[in-house]
Amino acid sequence: MQIQQLSIFVENKSGRLAHITETLAAANVDIRAISVADTSDFGILRLIVDRPQDAVKALREAHLTVSLTSVIAIGIEDQPGAFAKAMRVLADHSIGVEYMYAFISRDEGRAYVILRVEDSEKAEAALKENGISLLSAEEIYGM
Repeated sequence: MQIQQLSIFVENKSGRLAHITETLAAANVDIRAISVADTSDFGILRLIVDRPQDAVKALREAHLTVSLTSVIAIGIEDQPGAFAKAMRVLADHSIGVEYMYAFISRDEGRAYVILRVEDSEKAEAALKENGISLLSAEEIYGM
C-alpha cells in the first residue's frame, strides 16, 4: 500500500513556502501532511496531498523541482506504546527507517505516521503480521 509523497526542493528564501502552497491552492490540491528538513541554504519540503499527480504538474509548471517518492502510512492508536510497537516490529525485521513524520487524524484516538523505509514491501508485511494497520493511498488522500 504505497502512498505517493511529494519532495520539493526549496531555497531558504522568504516567501518560498508561500509560493509553493499558493501554487497548490490554485490547483485545488489539499495538503494532508507536511514535513520540512533544511540546511542553511535549502530545504526539502515533503508533502502528502490528495491529488499527487495534479500537484506535481502544477509545481513543475511553476518551475519548482519536485519528485514523487513511495512511502507507507500506518495508523496507530493514540496512546502510549502504540508507536513503540510499530518501531519494534520494524527493528525486529531489520528494516531501517530513513525518515518519518506524523499527524493526527480527524478520527478521535487515532494518529498516522508516514514512513520512508529501506524495504517497503518487507515493512508492510511485517507491520500487517503484527496487527499494525496500513493505510491505502485512497484513505490518506481522502482524509
